[in-house]
Amino acid sequence: MRPRIALTLSRPDTPERTAARARYVAALEAAGAEVIPVEPGGPAPAAFDGLCLAGGEDVEPARYGAEPHPRLGAVDAARDATELALVTAALAADVPVLGICRGLQVLNVALGGALVQHVEGHEATADAKHEIVARPHTLLAEISGTAPFTVNSRHHQAVTDRELAPNVCASACVGELVEALESTEHRFVLGVQWHPERTAEVDPAALRIFDAFVAAAREPVASR
Repeated sequence: MRPRIALTLSRPDTPERTAARARYVAALEAAGAEVIPVEPGGPAPAAFDGLCLAGGEDVEPARYGAEPHPRLGAVDAARDATELALVTAALAADVPVLGICRGLQVLNVALGGALVQHVEGHEATADAKHEIVARPHTLLAEISGTAPFTVNSRHHQAVTDRELAPNVCASACVGELVEALESTEHRFVLGVQWHPERTAEVDPAALRIFDAFVAAAREPVASR
């Protein structure tokens, strides 16, 4: 059975975003998913087995009760509304959720947390690779192991322990910046700050989240 994965996406308004959309779809399909693209402001699928929140724009600060930072980037209010509604529905049904880059940030906001609106020196660069280590006894450690592995984070917004939502734990950090977070109240709710869909840039351990996510979405509802 190919589980149906609702994949939220940025608008395909530049060649770079069009290429990025294709990478997410390809990675999920390679893991065995049937991908249902969800456009900003578009209709939500009637049913889905998993929800993947892709990278993209900044989250509107009003969503977590903050005033805009001077370095706030582009926001898409329609996408924020679409994603937050889908996350709420997925969490209520204990449907597996995977958030990537912006998706990690959306997850933290949806669960009641906030964001650091700008971290200097963390915008997209030619070489965004670095090593992380999953904390023991976390979902990430079950998936990727506890040996160091290379990831490729590109972001200027972030989460630290101060912004973490209730009932969310940081499963990997670099300094004070959270590289992965997960819900402690759900079966599979994981956010990663890196871009595993850029498969050539990360170690195999960083790629395993797609297989684990799709496998979780494949489980019958009764076993969740």
